[in-house]
Amino acid sequence: MKIAYLVNQYPSVSHSFIRREIQSLEKNGLEIARYAVRSNLKDLVDPGDIEEHGKTRGLLNDSKVGILLMVFKTLLFSPIRFIKAFFSAIKMGMRSDRGVLNHIFYFVEACVVANWVRQDAVDHIHAHFGTNSATLALLVKMLTGTPFSFTVHGPEEFDKPEFLSIARKIEESTFVAAISSFGKSQLFRQIEEKYWDKVKIVHCGLEESYFGEPHIPAPDAPNFVCVGRLCEQKGQLILLRAANELKKQGKDFHLTLVGDGPMRRDLEQYMAAHDLEGNVTITGWMSSDEVKQELIKARAMVLPSFAEGLPVVIMEAMALRRPPITTYIAGIPELVIDGENGWLVTAADVDGLTRAMSKALTTTTVELDAMGEKAHTRVKERHNIETEAAKLKRHFVSAAQDKQ
Repeated sequence: MKIAYLVNQYPSVSHSFIRREIQSLEKNGLEIARYAVRSNLKDLVDPGDIEEHGKTRGLLNDSKVGILLMVFKTLLFSPIRFIKAFFSAIKMGMRSDRGVLNHIFYFVEACVVANWVRQDAVDHIHAHFGTNSATLALLVKMLTGTPFSFTVHGPEEFDKPEFLSIARKIEESTFVAAISSFGKSQLFRQIEEKYWDKVKIVHCGLEESYFGEPHIPAPDAPNFVCVGRLCEQKGQLILLRAANELKKQGKDFHLTLVGDGPMRRDLEQYMAAHDLEGNVTITGWMSSDEVKQELIKARAMVLPSFAEGLPVVIMEAMALRRPPITTYIAGIPELVIDGENGWLVTAADVDGLTRAMSKALTTTTVELDAMGEKAHTRVKERHNIETEAAKLKRHFVSAAQDKQ
């Protein structure tokens, strides 16, 4: 069975979980074609991502002439399907915040992918995220008849489901994977009860190398690490406010922010204004191995997000026996149990976050190790990529059997 994975940007520094999923499915005997709207080698730092880039067909890497030829080829191959898909794209664009013009571009991109699907003899398309990649998958189905499914992560799909035509995408799909029970509940809100059985829970997972890492005891050094894109939804500015409170209290600590993004300048300005450069470091993006080392050096991983699905970095920290400090939002409380394998705080609560960080600083290393062991056990039970990929394979096979 041949599956085409369709992602807006792949590989990407923040999408290692997709790489793990693809590679595990291949170990399970499936043949995977990698399709991406964008595939940019210069942004990649991880060797695994660089290797994946060589296996990925980037849609926007094709010449404009080549793209137009594939549009005309699609029209000639099936004019009725072409016309229906085109007007469907227009209709979705009229309801979307991205507009009709963008959806015409999506239709053109779908024509390219439709040609790839025919060339590669693809049996099923799976998209990650319910945004434009799922739109392309739906349009390719209309152009070729190839069934599709998609994984919903959130929060964007939950913030504007009508603009993204989430209900229609679910109705047209063979199944939808939600990464948490919270995500499943949010999709149930958008669809009629008769479609509920299409929504399956398939967690993001970690490979065995994370669970097989030797146990390194919690450090005495007062280090924290936050890993993630520097953007408003991850809450790093709240984290810096908490760091400033810790500094006012005379606490000895160091916070490392791993990542980059649109809020980097705002964060650097706050650090300068509050004389935090000695306590906080921003590293930019790192490879997976480098992130591991930063997590291991920390007493706790901190991620004070405002909006999420279920962050993979929390799983990575817990697998490495480092308790997370994070927020009571989305799917996070399904994994993190406050006071047992980590700390949960109310989102945007500077005082609560400060108290949790202070608690992590004063907790003994013996107690941290006990929390870390519980964290390791829980994430291994719930987020092993081999287990989750096997679930996904069963859904692909079942979808193929239903088609016959």
